[in-house]
Amino acid sequence: MKIQERIDAFAELGAVIRNSISAEEDKKASGLAEIIQNQHLLNPWFTPENVTAATEAIACELTPENLAKWTNSYPQLQHEIKPLRAGIIMAGNIPLAGFHDFLSVLISGNHLIAKTSSKDSELIVKIAGMLCSIEPRFMEYIEFTEGQLRNFDVVIATGSNNSSRYFDQYFGRYPNIIRKNRNSIAIIEGNETGAELKNLGYDIFLYFGLGCRNISKIFIPEGYDLKSMVSKWESFTGLINHVKYANNYDFSKAVYIVNKENFIDTGYLLLKEEKGLHSPVAVLYYEYYKSVSALITETETLKDKIQCLVGHGHVPFGMAQSPHLWDYADGIDTLEFLSKKNKAGIL
Repeated sequence: MKIQERIDAFAELGAVIRNSISAEEDKKASGLAEIIQNQHLLNPWFTPENVTAATEAIACELTPENLAKWTNSYPQLQHEIKPLRAGIIMAGNIPLAGFHDFLSVLISGNHLIAKTSSKDSELIVKIAGMLCSIEPRFMEYIEFTEGQLRNFDVVIATGSNNSSRYFDQYFGRYPNIIRKNRNSIAIIEGNETGAELKNLGYDIFLYFGLGCRNISKIFIPEGYDLKSMVSKWESFTGLINHVKYANNYDFSKAVYIVNKENFIDTGYLLLKEEKGLHSPVAVLYYEYYKSVSALITETETLKDKIQCLVGHGHVPFGMAQSPHLWDYADGIDTLEFLSKKNKAGIL
């Protein structure tokens, strides 16, 4: 397949998914709505609302314009290649966490060998089937495995800091991208509109805060009124009715009380002043700062730990979980990696 044929197929996939979400009938999407509604039976964190949000965010990026803009930055994709066998280990923290790697391997003309997360396997397999119904030639390029990855040329693996040590040991002798834990932060300057603060709530609470692009810590100017900010998040109070989320909330609250630590309790979210970046589920860390410029300099030293920075002049409020195709996880250009390893079809 030529690059334009691959673009056309993924653009049609995006249109089919968008139509399905908007309740328009499409034979190629048969069964997708049911899978979206039932994912919570396999993974309680994957509520229909969260799965729909993840699927829609992906589908909205799969347009002819976006796909062309993205791939035009890689002239090498215009050339015929000897496909690499790219082994992908997918994360399962949020719905379809491995889709961008799936897309990157296939749009670049390579062969995908995917090991899905046990927490998120059904939906990506369904979408792969939809893609193959649109463009049957992709069937020769897609392989899913439940066991260990075998017979691969390069590896892209996403997991925790603990699993990354295993990945380093097992895949270190192969060309690889190995992603670890990262967290996202927001900088509040004090002049944000009510709408921006409400949108920040989506960055914090979507997917229950389980994504690496979810905001786990906010930086606020000295003297800032936290209660005024929290008042903009009333639409998210229902999260506390989710059993697993509530269990995390209760656990952290109990720990803070026993340890006699200071925290703010909103009834559905705990806010704690903390230097660290990685807050537990149902907890949001905050830290006061004196100077925005000094804070930006400080965040530069933490760039290897930060996935996304939300605020004025950075990712807009409410858009943390809606990355563009060219917004790469950990800042590592996946298409460039695949292209370099496949230069002239030689590893």
